Amino acid sequence: MFWGYEISPQAFELTRSRANERLQFKLADIRQEEGAYFDLMLIMDVIEHLEDYFSFLRDLKSKSRYKIIHLPLDLSVQSLLRPNGLLGVRKAYGHLHYFTKDVALEMFKDAGYEVLNYFYAPRSIGLANNMVKKLFIPPRVLFYSLRKDLAVRILGGYSLMVLAQ
Repeated sequence: MFWGYEISPQAFELTRSRANERLQFKLADIRQEEGAYFDLMLIMDVIEHLEDYFSFLRDLKSKSRYKIIHLPLDLSVQSLLRPNGLLGVRKAYGHLHYFTKDVALEMFKDAGYEVLNYFYAPRSIGLANNMVKKLFIPPRVLFYSLRKDLAVRILGGYSLMVLAQ
């Protein structure tokens, strides 16, 4: 059985069509759930929206053995040089915090997690919806194939997927 927790009533409404015998959702804050413990917890696109992500991560630590955490890496040279680069992300998606790989990995350690593995996940490549974004795809893919870390720091367009305990 799989459980999903959502604190937003609007987002919880979207889960109703996905629920079935094996997948259930609760409108609740898992941090307040007594006795809730799971082998694996997915924390997908949450941390960048929280005012106090350190407390959130520390509170979740005892709720599962392993965590898979997905975090957009909005902070890049390209996002800093673009007019309204980060402000555009904030307005479009509500991100309060912006991360690089190194800052994110250090954040997990500071919150008491052991990072077991991580990798970059392409974000902009499959979601290019205008001509400017589409023009960035070939150089982004080429640069990434040569120097992953440098490509992500300069051109952006990637997220970080982390396995931690």
